[in-house]
Order: sequence, then C-alpha cells, then structure tokens
Amino acid sequence: MKIATYNVNGVNGRLPVLLRWLEETQPDVVCLQELKAPQEKFPEKALLDAGYQSIWHGQKSWNGVAILSRGYEIKELRRGLAGDPEDIQSRYIEAQINGVVIGCLYLPNGNPAPGPKLEYKLSWMQRFTDHAAKLLAFDLPVVLTGDFNVIPTDFDVYKPERWVEDALFRPEVRDAFNKLIALGWTDAIRKLHPNDKIYTFWDYFRNAYGRDAGLRIDHFLLSPHLTSKLLSATVDKHVRGWEKSSDHAPVWIKLS
Repeated sequence: MKIATYNVNGVNGRLPVLLRWLEETQPDVVCLQELKAPQEKFPEKALLDAGYQSIWHGQKSWNGVAILSRGYEIKELRRGLAGDPEDIQSRYIEAQINGVVIGCLYLPNGNPAPGPKLEYKLSWMQRFTDHAAKLLAFDLPVVLTGDFNVIPTDFDVYKPERWVEDALFRPEVRDAFNKLIALGWTDAIRKLHPNDKIYTFWDYFRNAYGRDAGLRIDHFLLSPHLTSKLLSATVDKHVRGWEKSSDHAPVWIKLS
C-alpha cells in the first residue's frame, strides 16, 4: 500500500502538475494540503477521470485538505479537531481506507512569531496531540501525515541558524512535536533514513531548490501497528523542479 502526502499549494492552479505526478507514481492513497479552494471548486471530476475518488474539506482562498484513493473505498471518520468550536479553518480530515486510519493535516504556520498566530499554532498542536492520543488508544493501524510546518531538528534544515526565531523551528514548537512523537508515533522518514539529508520544501526565492537549501516539514507518523510494515519512505524531489510546481515535493511511504 503506497501512501503519499503532497502540499499542492493550490489544487486548481497546479492541477496539471498533480495529475502528471499521479500518472507517474500511481500511489494508492494521497493526502493533499493547502487546496486554496472552496468546497464547490474542488476538481473532483478531473481526479475521478485519473482514477481517484476523493473526500475534501475546502476553504475559500486558504488552507484545505483532501484524501484521494485509487481502488479502495474511503470511509470518512472526521473533519476538523475537537476542542475549539470557533476554529473554522480547514486543516484536518480523517478516513479509514483498506483497514488503515489516515489523518491528513495542514498544521498552522505560526508566523509572525511571537504573536497570536504562534499561539494558535501551539493550541492547534495541543488539540491534535490530544486527538492522536485517542487514536492510539483505539489500538488500530494509523497514519498521520501532511504538512506539519515543523522542522524537528537542526539536521532537517539548510543553515539552521537562520531559522532560530521562525515559528517552524522555535523551541516551543519543536517541544510540542516531540511530545506528540513521544506518545508512541514513529517518524517514518527518520526510521528508514536516520542519517540522510532529506528536505520536502524549497522556497521559491534565492534559487533555494537549485541550491538544495530546503526544509523537512512534511512528515509521516506511524502507529505501532505499522512500524514493522514500513518498507520504504521517499521524497519525489524532482517534482519540485517541474514548471509551475508547488514549493513542496510529494512524500510517500510504502507499507507491506
């Protein structure tokens, strides 16, 4: 079972890139973030024509998450997180596919920091951690994936000294991420590639992609059921170099 995550940075504007990548790699399940499309503007038909059924949680201009499936039924379990009834941002959707619970998330950026956006990010992370603990308690195979907007360690960023005050790298954000992991989740990329320089995002500015000046912020977290079933974990870095591509590259894992 091949599961991918991809922050598309605008699903309609980058639809040709998305469809090209789907045709090239044919993952079984895809989690998309930053749709930047209201619910009624999601390109459901184009994806169906490409062989993928989908569920999505859209939002005008910003955010938005979706789960696509090729050949497996999607059973939606939830959209949004508990704990803040006033939070209307489209950042989380969850489904069961082929016996696996898959949570697709677009975690808040948090900049400028410090300030209200960082406070919202930390609050969201706490709510997500609470939900992740409940998922582990169900004792099911679970994958949590998406754009976490967290750089876990110095090793996960080009020139970490430049990111010290950024909300993706601040100590309180990394601490919150580590508390989530400590519940019992496995970082799939680091399990298989503990010593490799791996990035998933390259800014559009200063030729970041050409210089390989990137960040690792798109992650796969696996519940204990799935850790032993992890066969591979890869970043499709070349997709970032395509014309009119997102500033993120697709990331995928393969489970036995």
